[in-house]
Amino acid sequence: MTTDKSEATRIECDTMGKMEVPAEALWGASTQRAVLNFPISDVTIDPGIIHAYGLIKWAAARANRKLGTVDSEKADLIEKASKEVFKGELDRHFVVDVFQTGSGTSTNMNANEVIANRCSQLAGTEIGSKTPVHPNDHVNQSQSSNDTFPSALHIAIAQALHKDLLPALQEVRNSLGAKANEFHDVLKIGRTHLMDATPLRLGQEFGGYARQLDLAMERVNKALEAIFELPLGGTAVGTGLNCHADFPKLAIALIAEKTGLNFVEAENHFEAQAAKDGLVEVSGQLKTIAVSLFKIANDLRWLNSGPRCGIGEISLPETQPGSSIMPGKVNPVISEAMMQVCAQVIGNDTAVTWGGANGNFELNVMMPMIGQNLLNSIKLLTNASTSLATRCLDGITANEEHCAELVEWSMSMVTSLAPIIGYETAAKIAKRSVEEKKTVREVCMEMEILPLDELEKALDPAAMTESRG
Repeated sequence: MTTDKSEATRIECDTMGKMEVPAEALWGASTQRAVLNFPISDVTIDPGIIHAYGLIKWAAARANRKLGTVDSEKADLIEKASKEVFKGELDRHFVVDVFQTGSGTSTNMNANEVIANRCSQLAGTEIGSKTPVHPNDHVNQSQSSNDTFPSALHIAIAQALHKDLLPALQEVRNSLGAKANEFHDVLKIGRTHLMDATPLRLGQEFGGYARQLDLAMERVNKALEAIFELPLGGTAVGTGLNCHADFPKLAIALIAEKTGLNFVEAENHFEAQAAKDGLVEVSGQLKTIAVSLFKIANDLRWLNSGPRCGIGEISLPETQPGSSIMPGKVNPVISEAMMQVCAQVIGNDTAVTWGGANGNFELNVMMPMIGQNLLNSIKLLTNASTSLATRCLDGITANEEHCAELVEWSMSMVTSLAPIIGYETAAKIAKRSVEEKKTVREVCMEMEILPLDELEKALDPAAMTESRG
């Protein structure tokens, strides 16, 4: 973002001198330098991180008031302005590109300046005057970019996991579980190596998908556990320099109460600030969830393939025309969208992993990119999961007659005969079935392998789905 020279500006100052800032902007000189330094992606820091910053600054002001490090009048103003940031009311004033200083210092100063200038407005003083509230001395009291930015990442990501992704995955799981029950009586052929295998129930297949979602939700909860520790209070390098000893516990307790999540002070501030292993773990869990959803979405489009010249065991809901040239064609677009989302999440994980590995000594300097990719992955998985459940899974129907036909035609039906007639004899029957284009049942009857009643019992596909012997 660059300043339009035709619009009104004001002059603000920082330790490097004067800067022109848009007259109505709540940010100051430090933020404006970042705007000019980083015209890279046209993508600003995710609002979730900004809102988390508002929460941190609110909790910090309240803790500092109690500890006597910021007087009550200033703390009251900071709390009011910070609440507006937390609620998203000042989002338009957060203008720094994602690709900025790797500690997130520019975003921390963006928050400090916006809150300080908003305090000036609330107090009736001039924007940019830094009175009665100073961005560094008061808004940033007991803090550093190096502990607030990673804390904001943890808070934003934890809230997105808990409030957005978990309910969306639960919705997918409920849909799959309902279909597993609905399709219990539908017998179909199994496939391994893309080749015919022994029969199973369509409900069993969908039950497997539902279990993947159970595990996906467990992975989200594991991811949450990895980021409940907050580095707030470690200030510059983890020593807590210029921070009251009681500040971290007080501020973090307020954050935990406000969010309803189990945030606690980091056990070791040096680990919490120097390493981003917890965030890499979150990304790994998201990647695994993406792998699960990709498998399910891909299976669905294959099982739906056709409708006449493919597998065609199920029918997905028709959501839109599938071709600009082939009339009547309908494609599995919801599955395809999910698969693309999963590919993106897997790619995001690579970036997060690389970012996490590139911490140096007491600070990781790739945090803005790490946070942005994680929140992007959560958003994509959340929205795609909701779409998959409501626009695809809930409307799936089983083509029961076709499923039964494929079961009967499969040469793998001979598998249940192997314990009775031997593997080699069963293999001969299977090969003859293929060569003569006959069912296994027909070949067995022609060869009089077994009495008819015993043959019918051995070739009962429903019984094969319950076997544990």
